[in-house]
Amino acid sequence: MSTALPPRPRSAPSNQAHIAIVASIYNDEYTNALVENAKDELGKILPNTTLDIARVPGAFEIPVACELLLSRPNPPQAVIALGLIIRGQTKHAELVAESVTASLQEMAVRHKTPVIHEVLLVENENQAYARCVDEALNRGREAARAVHTMVELINAINPVTTTLPKPNISFTKNAQS
Repeated sequence: MSTALPPRPRSAPSNQAHIAIVASIYNDEYTNALVENAKDELGKILPNTTLDIARVPGAFEIPVACELLLSRPNPPQAVIALGLIIRGQTKHAELVAESVTASLQEMAVRHKTPVIHEVLLVENENQAYARCVDEALNRGREAARAVHTMVELINAINPVTTTLPKPNISFTKNAQS
């Protein structure tokens, strides 16, 4: 377990970023703090960000909203998934957490788009407070920093061009039809 946030990146990418946050409403005291901290950090490190925010009822619904956002004609460059699951006395929390994790990872690979996973599974409200509200381990801020790193990496690997190249495909009509 980390005991501190990674350092804030020194510079923002030169181009604008389009980021989406999908966050659960359940456990709203904590998830609202995650969203606000992620937004605040994005404003500092990616000031030219276009930000889409979708709120869903609970953690289980997060992958559906992420999929819808990534399937749009103009999808975001990255998605931050924020939620909080507090472990109870049954296996429900683990089942939800495992399902969300697998769905988000598969989606990120399929769409070739970072999906920053901060759907937290914690033991109790003390851990929830430490990771969602407190500054030292704040996962909302950490998610924003991870997005910054991934946007820079993707732009370095696959620079975005303002004009699309002309297709190098020709179609010919079959003479027999």
